[in-house]
Amino acid sequence: MDTFEAFSIDPGQAICYSGFRDGQRPGAGIPTYEQVKEDLLILQNDWKYLRLFDCDEHAEVVLDVIRNEQLDFRIMLGAYIEAEMNNFNCPWGGGIYSRQELDRNAYVNQEKIYKLIEFGNRYPDIISWLSVGNEACVDWTDHYVHEDKVLEYVNQVKSEAKQPVTFCENYEPWLSKLSKLAEAVDFISIHTYPVWEYKNIDEALDYTKENYYSVAEKYPDKPVVITEAGWTTHSNGKGIDPANVSEHYQKIYFEKLLKWVTEENILTFYFEAFDEAWKGSPEPMEPEKHWGLYRTDRTPKLVVSV
Repeated sequence: MDTFEAFSIDPGQAICYSGFRDGQRPGAGIPTYEQVKEDLLILQNDWKYLRLFDCDEHAEVVLDVIRNEQLDFRIMLGAYIEAEMNNFNCPWGGGIYSRQELDRNAYVNQEKIYKLIEFGNRYPDIISWLSVGNEACVDWTDHYVHEDKVLEYVNQVKSEAKQPVTFCENYEPWLSKLSKLAEAVDFISIHTYPVWEYKNIDEALDYTKENYYSVAEKYPDKPVVITEAGWTTHSNGKGIDPANVSEHYQKIYFEKLLKWVTEENILTFYFEAFDEAWKGSPEPMEPEKHWGLYRTDRTPKLVVSV
């Protein structure tokens, strides 16, 4: 297959979607069919492509809603693989596991790969792309999987599913240690977060462009897409300067990013649709909780307000 064939796609905007509401979280309560339907009806007028992070029960509900309600969405479906190695470089100390936990994770990861293939084959009319893992190779991850193992998973999915296959990762590892993986995937998926790297709003888009083009120039024969780029609206001061975040800054970054990627025809999944209260630390201003264009109660932030 010509690798650029993967992006002969109809025009349309793309966004990351995870529908967990207050009191819900992965493994402890999922959004109902009606809740997912409500979300997708909110998104359907502005977004055509959705990225789902895991091939779990929540994803299955999303796929069923799209099929049953005949909604016009196409999906990038991921398998969220857990740690198979300890990462002593994780800055918040979350990357350390027992041997038993790592072995268990490897077993669960393989089951997720089977499920990813199954979903791809069951919903070929809805799922356009498959992703093996999310931020599993970057130096700071708390769910580290060696790039050689990710490569094995990629090859397995490519051999058993028809959709193009990728791996979603921060831009930096693609520049250093993921060359073999870059050869194997049908397209490269990068994440770029200027605000996490202490860039202010005036520096943000140029930094995103720098991240993108550094990878695209390294792999000129491989399509490169952005599977995460966004701007949080709150911060507790841990990792992100509170002075750099607000709904106003989110709107500025979103509009500049959208203009650039539209002009350059770069498939870009904005992160993300809705705030998710379960993420990160318990602190209310934890930045991980506030990347959505909509709040947890589904009211719009400034960026999508009429």
